[in-house]
Amino acid sequence: MSINLRYVLQISLVSALGGFLFGYDWVVIGGAKFFYERFFALTGSPQLQGLAMSSALIGCIPGAMFAGYFSDRFGRKKSLILSAALFTLSALGTGYASTFSWFLIYRIIGGLGIGLASCISPIYIAEVSPGNLRGRFVSLNQLNIVIGILIAQVTNYLIAQKVPENAGNDIILNSWNGQFGWRWMFWAETIPASLFFLLALFIPESPRWLFKTGKVDAAEVILKRIGGNEYAGNILNDLGESLRAISGKISFRSLKNKNVRPVLIIGIVLAAFQQWCGINIVFNYAEEVFTSAGFGISDSLFNIVITGIVNLLFTFVAIRTVDRLGRRKLLLIGSAGLAISYIVLGAGYYSGWSGIAVLCLIIVAIAVYAMSLAPVTWVVLSEIFPNRIRGAAMAVATSTLWIASALLVLLFPIIKDWITISGTFWLYALICILGYIFIRVKLPETGGKSLEEIERHFENKS
Repeated sequence: MSINLRYVLQISLVSALGGFLFGYDWVVIGGAKFFYERFFALTGSPQLQGLAMSSALIGCIPGAMFAGYFSDRFGRKKSLILSAALFTLSALGTGYASTFSWFLIYRIIGGLGIGLASCISPIYIAEVSPGNLRGRFVSLNQLNIVIGILIAQVTNYLIAQKVPENAGNDIILNSWNGQFGWRWMFWAETIPASLFFLLALFIPESPRWLFKTGKVDAAEVILKRIGGNEYAGNILNDLGESLRAISGKISFRSLKNKNVRPVLIIGIVLAAFQQWCGINIVFNYAEEVFTSAGFGISDSLFNIVITGIVNLLFTFVAIRTVDRLGRRKLLLIGSAGLAISYIVLGAGYYSGWSGIAVLCLIIVAIAVYAMSLAPVTWVVLSEIFPNRIRGAAMAVATSTLWIASALLVLLFPIIKDWITISGTFWLYALICILGYIFIRVKLPETGGKSLEEIERHFENKS
């Protein structure tokens, strides 16, 4: 049995472009924030600033919820194509927006695309990948997210002209950055979004979705191209056993089944924990994090690029280790490592550290996150749910993730003002400790098993 790795890699990389756009669209606003806030006169209103920052995340929630229904009804491929179209529309519209209302509308449209892509891209890759390499292939989606984040950070840095130290709002507003630069930061996304749309037209549908919808012959053709006759036969037999009990249409009501509930709870908790471990405030509130450590605007933009490079490098560590060390071990390492990093970082802010010392601590935290919780959570979510309800269950878990992310972004300024930035990092340390305990007690190792074997494991446990 020989797997056609080149073919699997090609179609996985196309699907992972959804992750690239997810990363770009999610982070590009952080660099544009310095300038569009002056353009739309938001600097005196923390509420409107928070609304602008969280608008895409608000769109993520219905996007992820809709993803389960749409992908189960119309397929993974059409869902990816739809997300690409939403990304393209959002990039064009946000850049052209002349009022804050239209800015929000187009950001929410981009959020719908993120919600769809974040749910469907890992599912698609998991469903076309062989079990012994699935962790690495699904991690390609996270790699593309990280590359998208880095490209957005580099694009923002290259587009933005240097801002004079202590420049006032009027100077920034009337500069090229304040009038046009932030627009080009968003417009740059149209290039990868259009490419994603075109390439997604040529990838095959997920064979597991085809089998589930009764298109067995079409599923067999794709499985044979992936791994040959023996591989296709084995997967089709496993799928037959997995789906034999299904009668009628699958709906979200199926998630209430007592056999499904334990694994759904694991997925929901992991999804929320990936956000509430706290590292994403560095990407969304880099200005506040770095200015609290004594950096100016231009220096902060450069520091953001450094964090993106570290994020990328340590994602490769995850890809190398996710199938060797296993999902559970990496998640435990990440939870413990972040807890320790936050305790020290909180102590640093409390003691008045600034400059390079704080930057180094933030880099350590990002490195730990990038090699563990960031990619491995998506791998686990893509593989733990049963075939018959994978789309719906993944939609619930992904929606939870984006609700947690929106709350994180909305509440960070409030929590920071309430318990100071040092106390905020200590709070995230406590959350990481609780996450460590949950993973150690509840999550089994899923590496090296087929999706059907993982399903049988959880059924036997329930």
